[in-house]
Amino acid sequence: MTEWLLSIEGTETGHNLALVLALMAAFLHAVFGALQKGRHDPWMTRGAIDGCYCLMAAPFALFVVPWPEPHMWPIFAGAWVIHCLYKFLQAAAYTKGAYTVVYPVVRGTGPLFTVIGAYFIFGEAFNVTQWLGVLVLVGGIFGLAIYNLLYLETARETLKLALGLAVLTGLLVALYTTYDAYGIRATANPFTFLAWFFMIDGFLFPILAYRRWQRMDNPPDLGPLMQRGVFGGIVAFLSFGSIMMATRLDKVGEAAILRETSTVFAALIGWLILKETVGPRRVALMALIALGAVIVEFGG
Repeated sequence: MTEWLLSIEGTETGHNLALVLALMAAFLHAVFGALQKGRHDPWMTRGAIDGCYCLMAAPFALFVVPWPEPHMWPIFAGAWVIHCLYKFLQAAAYTKGAYTVVYPVVRGTGPLFTVIGAYFIFGEAFNVTQWLGVLVLVGGIFGLAIYNLLYLETARETLKLALGLAVLTGLLVALYTTYDAYGIRATANPFTFLAWFFMIDGFLFPILAYRRWQRMDNPPDLGPLMQRGVFGGIVAFLSFGSIMMATRLDKVGEAAILRETSTVFAALIGWLILKETVGPRRVALMALIALGAVIVEFGG
């Protein structure tokens, strides 16, 4: 499997597989965000998910995949710091704002800066048509955020703070997407990076969540919380693993843009599952997001 993946890097087959992986990551990332925002406190859910995928990744990291090369340890340390900052901001934003408000802003800020970072770090360049697609996609995402800001009635007292936290979170999304793409390309075996990344990344938040759980007046039952953690851990493997692999097989910027169609899936999840309001204007803006991703893909 590893040899085949390495053999298709930079080929048409690799490009097509990266496209499928990025779109799969988009849907699963929206599911992951809904899990964190849903039934339980976002900090509790994140801790349960991180603890579960840490434990699930440990046997593969320690006994299955090749051990990382010496130069990978500083890279893992950097990834851990970046992802911890991202998760702090993400949980804080979800605490202050509705899912369909926070998520579009986070995802809208990320791709633009990722494309710029990919240009300077990996030498990737978009043509005029693809930049038009980027602007259409980002315009649709931020249009959705502005619409929410103007018309959403829930949690308005903390709405501006939630939006500010969401913008900062989006910047961290761009940073970790570019950094993780560098990390997964820096090791001979991509599955080594994935297994060790998930084991290391899942260490801190379970401790923070447990301390938060102890201080709660009415802490949630651990059974349902851990069930969500196991399911979220599997989703995390498939979602983050897919986008990381896509950035190794093909262009980082294109994979990042395609992943931002997750905003469409997020709005549908918010409407169907979280019972948040979605009207015709939101549907039009979501269609704009999807159109931007299509322009980027086929414009190349």
